[in-house]
Amino acid sequence: MAFKFVTLLALIAAASAGVLPAAQVYHAAPVATYAAPAPAAVLKTVAHPVLAKADEEYDPHPQYKYAYDVQDALSGDSKSQVEERDGDVVRGEYSLVDSDGFKRTVQYTADPINGFNAVVNREPLVKTVVKTVAPVAPVYAAYHH
Repeated sequence: MAFKFVTLLALIAAASAGVLPAAQVYHAAPVATYAAPAPAAVLKTVAHPVLAKADEEYDPHPQYKYAYDVQDALSGDSKSQVEERDGDVVRGEYSLVDSDGFKRTVQYTADPINGFNAVVNREPLVKTVVKTVAPVAPVYAAYHH
């Protein structure tokens, strides 16, 4: 029952907002009087030039460098990024900690000739230590009477 009220209220809101067309009112067509057409006029088309504002902020050789680093011990969020651009060449690196406990580091470059290329490295955050123990030789005790 509540769904019917919500639907009804939504329709009323849509109609009052102009989303749904209201009932159209029709009027009688006006009575037209026709006169003889005027002599053909010569129309002259004038082309107005389109004025385009020059983009003053266009940089033919853009350059930038930025970096950020987030190390939040409370939430465990750990990520960083460094990127620089020199013209059409972009180089950068970012790293983050995946949910499986590995740190992912991506080094990337992008240019018009080679496109986008990336090298991904993953390494565990917790290093596993394997301790090898040399086998112990059995000890034989001599028994004397």
